[in-house]
Amino acid sequence: MSENLVVIGNGIAGITTARHVRKRSNMQITVISAETEYFFSRTALMYVFMGHMRFSDTKPYADDFWQKNRIDLIYGKVEHIATESKTLHLLDGRTIPYDKLVIATGSKSNKFGWPGQELPGVQGLYSWQDLELMEDNTRGISRAVIVGGGLIGIEVAEMLLSRNIPVTFLVREEFYWDNILPKDEARMIGEHVRQHGVDLRLQTNLREILPDEKGRARAVVTDSDEEIACEFVALTPGVHPNIELARNSKIETGHGVLVNDFLETNIDGVYAVGDCAEIVVPGDARNRIEQLWYTGKMQGVALAKTICGERSKYERGIWYNSAKLMDIEYQTYGFVSNLPREGESSFYWEHSGARHSIRIVYDSETEKVLGFNFFGIRMRQDVCQNWIRDGKSLSFVIEHLRTANFDPEFFRRYEWEILTAYNDQYGDSLSLLGKVGLYDRLIGQK
Repeated sequence: MSENLVVIGNGIAGITTARHVRKRSNMQITVISAETEYFFSRTALMYVFMGHMRFSDTKPYADDFWQKNRIDLIYGKVEHIATESKTLHLLDGRTIPYDKLVIATGSKSNKFGWPGQELPGVQGLYSWQDLELMEDNTRGISRAVIVGGGLIGIEVAEMLLSRNIPVTFLVREEFYWDNILPKDEARMIGEHVRQHGVDLRLQTNLREILPDEKGRARAVVTDSDEEIACEFVALTPGVHPNIELARNSKIETGHGVLVNDFLETNIDGVYAVGDCAEIVVPGDARNRIEQLWYTGKMQGVALAKTICGERSKYERGIWYNSAKLMDIEYQTYGFVSNLPREGESSFYWEHSGARHSIRIVYDSETEKVLGFNFFGIRMRQDVCQNWIRDGKSLSFVIEHLRTANFDPEFFRRYEWEILTAYNDQYGDSLSLLGKVGLYDRLIGQK
């Protein structure tokens, strides 16, 4: 009889694991989720709220995909993991045995003990249930307040603006997301957020949320004693690993479910993957929690090999991420710190009209590129990662910017302006190399 693999969680990490185990084996595979019956693209939630997509449009696979691939789906909540008997106990009384278990329980929205944070009309945004709650909580309201300046916060702002709901955005940092972005980029995005009509309050903390006579949120109070009236408060100061289920078992946890580089826990045959996994780094280095779509997918592929007998270390490779900040596309490759690190320098260019910028971080001594930030300019992932992997110099990258750009035809190109800024700043006389595009020909820049 074949082994029985059970996956708790139907996000990208858990589903990728299940799919690739099926490709490699004849195991019995069961996926359990209390969020939705079918796997969906979490990053598309905002577009459902904005009316651009239906929930059915967010499902990467047809509903009959699971039966065809012999992956059983259970819609239910796991209440307890009994590792001694290799049994899962569900809230509705069912018990599910397993031979191998994957914990892929994702994240939960952060809350920091603010008075009033549990009031009706106050919520985070992570799950499908959060989206449904947001539909109810924002119906007929006149103003909303968002607390926390990360990517989820700016998504919620865009969602609310799509329904003409005025937004006040409380960000405790000096500039928007400047705990991640260098100050130039953080300032640029903050200005762009304000241009979209958002009341952005920088260096402003939430102190408490006040209830109305019915016990529902009616206002927030800031650390400067200002009271801001609102009927909806979105708490978006990041997320943390959802590990309550593992914590109440013999599986070791820290901030997340503790795993090694093979995504194995301390219990034989039990693994963790995705947002909830905390990869233990030997020595004094900090453990890694990687809460991104693409890392969850990569972890799932590596773990499937291990489960099927080909023990494989998870290796992330060169870091990258992408997002949309209002209508500015953002890409980052390698490592770009918000504050300069010792031994590193950076070249920064920003268009005079904002909305477009690049930052190239490089080794101060060797000039080898270490990381990129791109705003409003689409660059090819493979080219940028190869430049970092191959240790290309800053001057090489500047000369070959054309080879990375993949903005659509007739989009304005900025390579000449970037090159000019570089030559002015570094006293150099580089020229652009690579294929000349239509825009270059039209303006006579060859």
